[in-house]
Amino acid sequence: MKGKTLKIVSIALALVLMLTLMVGCGEAAKTTPTLPPTLKGTITIFHAGSLAVPFKEMEKEFETLHPGVDVQCESASSGVAIRKVTELGKNAEIVASSEYSLIPDLMFPEFADWYMTFAKNRMVLCYTDESKYADEVNSDNWFDILLRDGVEYGHSTLLDPCGYRTLLVWQLAEKHHNQPGLYDQLLASCPEKNIRPKAVELVALLQSGALDYASEYSSVAMQHKLKYVEFPPEIDLSSVEFKDFYAQSIVDIPGKEPGTTITKKGEPIVYGVTIPKNTANPELAIAFMEYLLGEKGQAIMNKNGQPSIVPAVVNDLSKLPAELKPFAVEAEK
Repeated sequence: MKGKTLKIVSIALALVLMLTLMVGCGEAAKTTPTLPPTLKGTITIFHAGSLAVPFKEMEKEFETLHPGVDVQCESASSGVAIRKVTELGKNAEIVASSEYSLIPDLMFPEFADWYMTFAKNRMVLCYTDESKYADEVNSDNWFDILLRDGVEYGHSTLLDPCGYRTLLVWQLAEKHHNQPGLYDQLLASCPEKNIRPKAVELVALLQSGALDYASEYSSVAMQHKLKYVEFPPEIDLSSVEFKDFYAQSIVDIPGKEPGTTITKKGEPIVYGVTIPKNTANPELAIAFMEYLLGEKGQAIMNKNGQPSIVPAVVNDLSKLPAELKPFAVEAEK
């Protein structure tokens, strides 16, 4: 009897042990997370100079999130950034421009067929405590100050959107402030030596005292802790409310082919981004775009004075990679 009892107990213990192992295995399988594939490789980004500060922050954070990825950001004027792909044949995973329309103007259809608008900005006039008439300049007299004897002011070239937007602002100021001839006067009084490839290059000239005033985006002024004159919204290219008035200003910039030009009208400042068709690493490009358009990227843009457009607006939703469609709406036709 005792032997029979021991046998029954042994069988029962074996069954309990077997069930325990089965349940344990089931729970382990149920709770083990499925990890995404590890990202590895290099992400090259050609971007506008005014994106240098926020993109540097994103580069650092993205590399922390993905240790196998090396993000390489190259800053230039938007026109030059795009031409690195279209004319120099360089590879980039992402191209980001401070003027969204340069992407279709210079990249469509061979190098890209979609773009997304993702951030905004506005024009200001930067200066320092050492600038001439710094204690007098304001939003009503800035143009008179610039035209005074001995005042040095500058802007970027027509290959840089901030450069041609400066000229658009001057044209609008002539109309808004009822100052006939103001545009031509400002144009004539700005020497070639004060016109630089990128607007951010003017920051050092301001800080060194070589320039008294420089035309910049408000984000650049904020990031570099510069003083600045705020223009009224009628001329600062920030507001959809005044888009019809902005459109009265016009400037010709270098076109896609040598010797050609593209006519630009004033419109609200909107940044654009795309993934070139010939990118070597589309998976990495999409991963960074998801980051840029997601909460982390938006927070960095907003913190640096370049408000995010949420959702981003795409010219053609059907051309957008599937992974990016949740971040976008299609532009009104």
